[in-house]
Parts: sequence; structure tokens; C-alpha cells
Amino acid sequence: MIFYIAKRLGTGIVLALLVTLITFLLLSSSFEDVARTILGPSATPETVTGLMLAKGWDRPVLVQYFEWLANLLQGDLGVSVYTSLPVADSVIQRLGVTLSIIVPALLLTAIIATALGVWAASRGGIADRIAQGVSLVGYLVPGLLLAIILVVVFAVQLKWLPATGYTPPTEDPAAWVQSITIPVIVLMIGGIANMAAQVRGRMIDELRRDYVRTLRTRGIPPRQIVLQHALRNAGSPALTVMSLEFIQMFGAALIIENVFALPGYGSFAFNASLQGDIPVILGITAFGVLLVVVVNLITDLANGWLNPKARVR
Repeated sequence: MIFYIAKRLGTGIVLALLVTLITFLLLSSSFEDVARTILGPSATPETVTGLMLAKGWDRPVLVQYFEWLANLLQGDLGVSVYTSLPVADSVIQRLGVTLSIIVPALLLTAIIATALGVWAASRGGIADRIAQGVSLVGYLVPGLLLAIILVVVFAVQLKWLPATGYTPPTEDPAAWVQSITIPVIVLMIGGIANMAAQVRGRMIDELRRDYVRTLRTRGIPPRQIVLQHALRNAGSPALTVMSLEFIQMFGAALIIENVFALPGYGSFAFNASLQGDIPVILGITAFGVLLVVVVNLITDLANGWLNPKARVR
């Protein structure tokens, strides 16, 4: 198990290094343009050169990257070019807002999708058709269209929920729940459709296996067979889908946060990209890759616990 963990962790570290290096190489071609943007349209070539010298952007790219990497290992991501605020603190603050939306959406997605998939596979008939219909609707309904409908109904007409804005849970938990309700629902729809279909398909395969028939002949209650045996064996692919849904929700936050005016990681990344704020972009990339690596590692460990055969891969 230790070798399995070390192997997965090593793969994640290599992935993080490659992504950050590629990002740095891509951004290096825009150093001069960013300097001109900071100084304004009236900047002379001399002042642009002076700013690049002051920022250290004139040095070889690999030298700059390894210096940035060394600072990263010490928890220092530099400061924003435009606000002079520490990048690490700004990213962590915005990341907290995004996770406060994604984590509830992911947990609710997992619970609802698992229940729906197990119900459809174990009951069959009308239950199966209802579950497939729900999944089909989730696939077909665009997230932005659903967001508009929810805002019109619950924010504009009924006035139960705010249309935009965010309230931290430390200030007012009830207002926080209201502010994230519509974004969470929008994030959940596609995830429920995808995960429920995966759980249903795998559960149907498990319930047809020989060990299930053996358990039935021994008089084991159907509920116990489904929940304690078949569901555990079907859990490995469901966990993989769940990790992919997390990454997808993380990417969808870029759109959702701008639509609902949420001060999260996605809107922060969008604004930094528009401004060409290189330290912020690098910090956002580093945190994003780290989060994905951690989620994938947790998923691999959970899969290894559920399915010992996965540890030998």
C-alpha cells in the first residue's frame, strides 16, 4: 500500500511540475506586453525595459521558473502586479468561496446520484425508466438556461433567493445558504445525470454476478446484498466519476461565478487573465493543479481500499 501511495504521489508531483512549467513558458512570451500595459500607452521603450529589469523578467525563462518554484516551496507566490497584495493570501481567500459552492454541490450530487442509480438498478421497471429520464433531462438542459430559469422564478418572482452576490458563512449562515443555493443546483444537474448513469450501469452488472446469486440462495436480505456487497464493488467507478465531476465543477466555476457575481476562484482567474497579472495567474495555476492532484490521490486511495486489485496497477 505504501508503494501504491508513493507511486500515485510521484505521478501527481510530475504532473504539477509539467503544468506549471508549461504555463510559465507560455506566459514568458507576454512579459513585455504586460509591462507596457502596466505603464500605459505613453510608455517609452526605455521605461518598459526598466520595468522588466526591476521585475526580473529579462532573465532566462528557466532561471525565473526555478526561482518561482523555490519560492513556491516556501509558501511565497509573490505579489500581484496591479494590487501589490500577496498572491497566496488572495488565492486562498477566493478558493474558499469556490469550495464553499463546489463541496456542497459534489456531496449532494454523490448522494442523489448514488441513490437514484441503486434504486434504478435494484428495482428495474418504472423506477429504471424514471432514473433514465432524469439523467436524460440532466444531459439535455444547459446549465446557463437552468440558471436563468431559477433566477427568474426564485429571485425575481418569488424573491426567496438572491440573484447575485455572496455572503460568507461566518457572517450569516442562513444568508450563505441562500446565496449559494442556485449556483449549487446549476452545478449539480449535469453531475447527477452522469454519475447516476454510471452507478446504474455498474450496479446492474454487479447484481447479475454469480456471488449475488449465491448470496440470494443463502437467504441474505436483498437490501443487505445491494448495500453491503454490490454497492461496494460498484463504488470504484463511481468514485472515479466523482473525482472527474469535481474537476468539471472546478472549471464550471469560471462561468458560474461570473454569472452570479461571486468573488471566487473562477472570477479571480478570469480577471487576472484579462489584466495579464502574471504572478496571480501562476498562483492560480499552482493551487488548481495542487487541488486536482490531491483529489485524484484521495480517489486512488479510496479505490485501493474498495478494490485491492487496483493497488497493483
